Amino acid sequence: MSYRYHTADIFTDRMFGGNQLAVFPDAAGLTDEQMLEITREFNFSETVFVLAPDAREHTRRIRIFTPGRELPFAGHPTVGTAFVLAATGEIPFAGGSERIVLEEIVGPITVLIRGAAGKPVFTQLTAARLPESGESPLAAKDLARLLGLEGAEVLDGMLRPEISSCGTPFLCVPLRSPDALARARVQSNVWDEISRSTAIPELYLVTQDSWARDSGAPVSAGIVRARMFAPGLGIAEDPATGSAAAALGGYLTTRADSGDSSLHWTIYQGVEMGRPSKIELEVDRHAGKVSAVHVGGESVLVSSGTFHL
Repeated sequence: MSYRYHTADIFTDRMFGGNQLAVFPDAAGLTDEQMLEITREFNFSETVFVLAPDAREHTRRIRIFTPGRELPFAGHPTVGTAFVLAATGEIPFAGGSERIVLEEIVGPITVLIRGAAGKPVFTQLTAARLPESGESPLAAKDLARLLGLEGAEVLDGMLRPEISSCGTPFLCVPLRSPDALARARVQSNVWDEISRSTAIPELYLVTQDSWARDSGAPVSAGIVRARMFAPGLGIAEDPATGSAAAALGGYLTTRADSGDSSLHWTIYQGVEMGRPSKIELEVDRHAGKVSAVHVGGESVLVSSGTFHL
């Protein structure tokens, strides 16, 4: 059997940047095992398989696979699939601004598609779940050892390691400086030692220039630098991680100034990998609490082809 596919670079405005994604626009008939095998063949961070929706009012149902397993929700596959479907004519897009709904294990995800000259350019998801937080399974000093850093380079005050999730959990690890972020590497021997007895979520390392002072002041909106490591999923490093960005929205908002104004961060990820990515993160607040999390960015169509199974 033959299946059409498209690839795109997500969270970038130019080819060979951002995070690669493969999308099968009509995956009907594929088994779970075949989807996983195909994903491993592409060896991207994720591959998406598109199916008819369960609910008539929704646009499509999608299944997201890493080389290790299926995910209930992921950001760059969600915004990337919306972009690919619109860019290839799989769904109608007249230009301007439109919203579609993609069914995922975590629930229905609304995606805003913005275009220029009749073509999609920017896609933005609204997380199906509000952020939830949990204690880090590892102390800051243990995370520093895992990442090959000095103990003080992993912050442990108001900014401290913490799990955050909008459907997929990430361990947010705040670092003192961009220099520490650039030097961080998962030490495989330490990972093997710790993971035998401790479940470690995907690691989302983040920093802002102002964190070097560790003053305990509220975090500010603006630019965040990030890296994501997921050895447990077979992903050594990910160049752009939308679900981690959504989770980070909850982490940062609890440490920002109080109020009901929306907050905005621009996240740069993938720089150390040579695939720079730009993720736009917005958090809406109501009555002092997070009311919505939005993650978006630009994408570029790269290739189209046929997969012979």
